[in-house]
Amino acid sequence: MDSVEVFEGLRPRLFGLAYRLLGSAAEAEDMVQEAYLRWSHAGPVEVPAAWLTKVVTNLCLNQLTSSRVRRESYVGPWLPEPVVTGGGALGPLETVEQRESVSMGLLVLLERLSPVERAVFVLREAFGHGHAEIAEILGIEEAHSRQSYRRARTHVGEPRKRFDSDAEQHRRIVRSFLAATVNGDVEALARLLADDVVAWADGGGTTAARRPVEGREKVARYLRGFSLRPEAAGLAIEVAEINGAPAVLVHDPAGLLTGTPADRSGGLLAVLAVEIEDGRVSGIRTIVSPAKLAYATAQLM
Repeated sequence: MDSVEVFEGLRPRLFGLAYRLLGSAAEAEDMVQEAYLRWSHAGPVEVPAAWLTKVVTNLCLNQLTSSRVRRESYVGPWLPEPVVTGGGALGPLETVEQRESVSMGLLVLLERLSPVERAVFVLREAFGHGHAEIAEILGIEEAHSRQSYRRARTHVGEPRKRFDSDAEQHRRIVRSFLAATVNGDVEALARLLADDVVAWADGGGTTAARRPVEGREKVARYLRGFSLRPEAAGLAIEVAEINGAPAVLVHDPAGLLTGTPADRSGGLLAVLAVEIEDGRVSGIRTIVSPAKLAYATAQLM
């Protein structure tokens, strides 16, 4: 097996690592490409997976510093870029823990961490590395890795909201939520929404609400406003797996909102990541920023 084949075999894992560290699919692709350039000039490597994991992790650490500065001045809520995961884009998501590691909710919580804390947390929880391995990857003492992991767990919070282990129930609730939203059925929405539900929207500072909408009644009215828009009837809406969980995809195939007919991606207009807790919708994270939807749009083409 030549070096290109070795790298391509590891690419999904490297992309999944970079995405979890950065919350940006575009930036993750850039980090993986830079790792490939370094790999192509490295000569023989005894353990390719370990070598490339170290390179990608440290590239992401440098990127996180500049990303944090940009996010501090971001207008409105910042949400991760959605990734269509049904085809294995972020690696295996067979367990509750694996799916949680790429969830929108957890990726937002990881923004609380320092770059080193985030790297330690991801390498430990999502990839199962021991602290000795993590210390080697990051160039720190093993005790520092353990301390960073404890701090990360504290900042992220325990217990965290976890995925419902019943994936089919999650899917049914999302479908019911979609039907109630499209039909403007406020009573049905009220039954589905938790009392303390919160809706966030990331429009890149343009089209979306710049503050979270909180509480069952306010969120129900907020969602009903969508169904009342005259162009809503021409939109195509479906449920698909985004970041390891069922989510709502809104397409604008006729270009009713953009003014331009859609390409083969169906004119992806929005992604709604729907969080479920105790059988009710506890959070809705909507991404409408075109820049944030670019990667998912390319996946759908």
